[in-house]
Amino acid sequence: MNLLDGITAAAEETGEILRGLPTPPPARTLDEFRTTFAEVERAAEPLLRQRLGTLMPGIPWADEFGTGLSAGTTSWVVDIADGAVQYLRGLPYWCVSITLVRHREPVATVLHHPVRGETYRAERGRGATLDGRPVTPSAQTDLAAALVTTSQPPFPGAEAAALAGRSLGDVLPAVGAVRNLGPTSWQVAEVASGRIDAFWEFGHDDANLAGAALVASEAGATVTDTGGAGWRPGAPSFLAAAPALHAGLRRLLAGQPASASSHVG
Repeated sequence: MNLLDGITAAAEETGEILRGLPTPPPARTLDEFRTTFAEVERAAEPLLRQRLGTLMPGIPWADEFGTGLSAGTTSWVVDIADGAVQYLRGLPYWCVSITLVRHREPVATVLHHPVRGETYRAERGRGATLDGRPVTPSAQTDLAAALVTTSQPPFPGAEAAALAGRSLGDVLPAVGAVRNLGPTSWQVAEVASGRIDAFWEFGHDDANLAGAALVASEAGATVTDTGGAGWRPGAPSFLAAAPALHAGLRRLLAGQPASASSHVG
């Protein structure tokens, strides 16, 4: 079994466990939310650790909510349910995210959507696929017709929250539609396949972005921070876009008007 096939099998098995669990009552407090999701993790995590441990023995798991990844190690970055808030409400907007990281660079990833039965996969230098078919980003050239999405990392902090609010006001008048469609990693992967034209976020969110950034970049999307530098784990912002839209969106996120060059079509 090759690496991506092994990760995929582990992600699919985890997804089936999660789909089989009953939906709990809505949490009334943050502590109750944490407790409820910890119970979900206890139901699914042991088997996933076993599967990944068999696939690559001795590789540790990174802290899901850490703001950075260790520079000198190989690790798994795992989110058993990216979109946990939705999952715990019985909503279908969540996915299983598993990424292998070496020297702070994602090298292989699988994003599995158990409800839709779809799987994105990517390996560095080998392209990205959706259910085995190569994907490419949107050919959209007109921001005014673009579907763009955004989200926030867990516990974003005051600065990231303020930037998110300002950017929404700057982007909304210039694009066709802005949505938040659930799990961060899946939305970025949808940029890879052209279902969504772009995604942006402010704040540190390595666990949700590392694998998805690999899918998007391997598919040919332009993946940077909002300042235009190539995105790396630890960056304080993120932008993945269809190539023809990237420059215009970057200007909007900087509080500038998109130039006429971003409205080609």
